[in-house]
Amino acid sequence: MRRFVRVLVALLSLVCTAESIAAQEMASGERDRATNGFQLGQNYPNPFNPETTIPFALGEELFVDGMPAVVSIRIFNVLAQLINHPVALSHPTGEGMPVDRLEYAQPGEFEAFWDGRDQMGRQVASGVYLMQISVNGLRPLTRKVIVMK
Repeated sequence: MRRFVRVLVALLSLVCTAESIAAQEMASGERDRATNGFQLGQNYPNPFNPETTIPFALGEELFVDGMPAVVSIRIFNVLAQLINHPVALSHPTGEGMPVDRLEYAQPGEFEAFWDGRDQMGRQVASGVYLMQISVNGLRPLTRKVIVMK
């Protein structure tokens, strides 16, 4: 019975911690969008195997000069080595374009897709990776990505 109670307390603690982290990340994302004019959402699913979707948002303030927003999303390993660029989903120039200096003409919420492969087409190993978005050369935003097999 004591073991059951300890396990239950541990699970409740994990749930509370996860909810707290999610709330902090939402607040952080809203703050980033207010500061930079863009936001990088948490990929889903996370952890993932073998593929994931990466949401991001571009605010209206990026388009006040009438110029398109230039977006790059990169996936790095923990040694800061470039692994790959995810591809754009539902982009005006066509689906499957690498999000590497890719132009977006209007604000909105968008998604990119990563198949868990490196630039050579090999499946990456299980572990922690970093996804980073930069828009118009502004300070990039970074989030953690976990690959589990």
